[in-house]
Amino acid sequence: MIDRRAAGGRLTSGLLRTVTSGRPSVTYALIAACCLVFLLSPLSGFEPSRSTADALLAAQAGYFERWGVIPSELWGGSARPLLTPLTALFVHGSWLHLLGNMLFLYVFGAMAEERMGHAEFTFFYLGCGYLALVAYAAAHATSDQTLVGASGAISAVLGAFLYLFPRARVTSLFPFLFFLPLRFPAWIVLIFWFVLQWLAVQGADSGGPGVAYLAHVVGFALGFLYAWGRYRRTDRVKTPATATEGESQP
Repeated sequence: MIDRRAAGGRLTSGLLRTVTSGRPSVTYALIAACCLVFLLSPLSGFEPSRSTADALLAAQAGYFERWGVIPSELWGGSARPLLTPLTALFVHGSWLHLLGNMLFLYVFGAMAEERMGHAEFTFFYLGCGYLALVAYAAAHATSDQTLVGASGAISAVLGAFLYLFPRARVTSLFPFLFFLPLRFPAWIVLIFWFVLQWLAVQGADSGGPGVAYLAHVVGFALGFLYAWGRYRRTDRVKTPATATEGESQP
């Protein structure tokens, strides 16, 4: 995990502020909210009331349609679909989808929140996540496929982290190297991740369900640009820190 004792920052206004102050309560609250929403949803498998597989599938489809983003409906002029990019940030399609996203949020969100502050991080997370999903919906305006997940918001956290903590040390596990843990500067890992998402966008098939790579790319870019615009006149954290990360992607 992140060694916060090894990372600190100073604002040029003369007000000392370290990333070790306080607890990342917003990050923990977001993780708890996403987990609770998933556990209470028909996707968790904990609802005994669904007696047949068809009933379960119908309940899951209705759940996605109610809380997820449907691009073709977003631009229909109704107010309710405009709220779905917010509700969709707390909806996940599977255990793997949920755990992968929450791992990235836990690893990278805490330090970003402690640098930004609780209120700013909350608006940053929700705002960038909303815009990332809207951008994806705009690029697939006629699609009836439902879009869910916190990936766009978490990608924004990764982008901000890249700017704020470029020299933080990240330990990654690579399956093709027998899960050998290797440590790299955050800028190498995150830029590599961004390039993978960009390449995936180029080869993505928009005709069916899948991973919304475009939302990842947009979210990452928004997060980086926000951190650059907000903190470019302040000192970034330059002292190396360590972090632990698996191979899962948001």
